[in-house]
Amino acid sequence: MPQFGESIAEANIISFLVKPGENVSADQDIIEVETNKATMTVTSPCAGRIETFTAQLNESYAVDAVLGYIEATQEEAARLGLDTAAPAKTPDTDRIPKMGANGRARVQPTVRGLPVPANAAGASYLSPRLKARMTELGLSAADLAGVAGSGAAGRVTIEDFEKFITALEKQKMSAASSMRVAVADAMRRSWTRPLASVGLPVVLDALLAHRKALAPKPGPALYALRALAMALSENSAPAGRLVGNKIVHPGSIDVGFAVEAEDGVLVPVIRNADKRSLRDLTERYNELVELARQRKLPKDATGGSVATVTNFGTFGLTWATPIPLPEQTLVLGMGAGLRAPHWDEQKGQFVPVTEAALTLSFDHRVLDGGAAGRLLQRVASLMLQPDKL
Repeated sequence: MPQFGESIAEANIISFLVKPGENVSADQDIIEVETNKATMTVTSPCAGRIETFTAQLNESYAVDAVLGYIEATQEEAARLGLDTAAPAKTPDTDRIPKMGANGRARVQPTVRGLPVPANAAGASYLSPRLKARMTELGLSAADLAGVAGSGAAGRVTIEDFEKFITALEKQKMSAASSMRVAVADAMRRSWTRPLASVGLPVVLDALLAHRKALAPKPGPALYALRALAMALSENSAPAGRLVGNKIVHPGSIDVGFAVEAEDGVLVPVIRNADKRSLRDLTERYNELVELARQRKLPKDATGGSVATVTNFGTFGLTWATPIPLPEQTLVLGMGAGLRAPHWDEQKGQFVPVTEAALTLSFDHRVLDGGAAGRLLQRVASLMLQPDKL
């Protein structure tokens, strides 16, 4: 199993693209695998004939685990430096899936940039025996949020837990995808920080008029992304992360944007968004949206972003408080555009405009309301001048 990314520890086998006995060329796609964020392929290290696959479908394998064997000529093996003695075939040790109590393999979810352990307990009033049982089943304390404890001070006892598990087994269940588990656990990590939100309305008329004159047309979220990148380029401190007693400033203004994909949300990243104009970003933005929906994002477009932009207005929502990713301090949200009365100072009367709410959710350890409000005001002012984006 190859290393697909810094924080990807393993992947799940979803299909074999060739069969044992078939000849393959070097770098040919031979196995399709799934991480928590994308579908990728394992390629053949050399030309030869597939002898056998030791990996099994729908099971998870750690990086460097043996997935099968290729019979190659001595010349081909020597050319690639692979002519060392082959290790003994020990599928039981080469294959390292993490198993749950039901015998099914489960993937330890990760978020690029920071690992997200899925089986970590952490609530108070849990006995060591109960924590061990939860770890055995791959459950976290968050899974017991709805269990009423019968022990002292509301403690969830092992008896409470077993009753809970027994009751669950009588209900309809469906398997959560590795992506859904990863998203859920990322949000749990995010919620360990004190988060707050500020918001204000922004008039979209100038933006919408500017958009009509462009081809291809950038989406409203891209205007917000570009405005946020420009604001952060003027002062990067709001995008810093608190690590110990230090604020770590970002090295570059890389901004992600949320894309709804099957059973979750992916966050493609536009690198150096402050250094490229809106027009230059449009094609790349549209390309990443399509790749995200196919779960085919390239490595250079994932992880390492300093903030995320999400357009919850596409769902008809006017207001929301999205949660920043664990490795981020900021998330900028944009609501649906609605017709609203707006006071025109020059005309001395109300005029109809298209208005949307902007919200900024942030790590309150890094920012206070004043700093967050000033950043949001700057983003809104830039969106009122789309020709400068």
